Amino acid sequence: MNVSSVRVPGVNQPMCPSRLVLEHVTSRWGVLVLAALLERSYRFSELRRTVGGVSEKMLAQTLQTLERDGFVHRDAKPVIPPRVDYSLTPLGAEAAEQVWGLARWAERRLEAVESARETYDGARSQAAPGPVGQA
Repeated sequence: MNVSSVRVPGVNQPMCPSRLVLEHVTSRWGVLVLAALLERSYRFSELRRTVGGVSEKMLAQTLQTLERDGFVHRDAKPVIPPRVDYSLTPLGAEAAEQVWGLARWAERRLEAVESARETYDGARSQAAPGPVGQA
């Protein structure tokens, strides 16, 4: 597909508001949270265990950002102890399907990426050292 034939209003413009949306859904934790919530709704602690390596602070920030953007629904139940469930909104499910496809592609093509890195690193290590910024 020719990138110039894809019509995304202003996405290449510095002040395009869709850039912030892209940043949120394609962030490291945004992708993983959206992907996890595709399966089912989760309580905070369950989601933290499912999304390995995320800190409590980062998960809270990511969920809050995704909720603000309309991708995640936060359901706080008035019970003791408090129970909060997180799930995808229809908009969130749509976004999650898109980023999940990208995540799956990255997993499938990891070997090719690693091979390209080795080729690149090998060529760089054989090149004569020059000033920073020049090959």
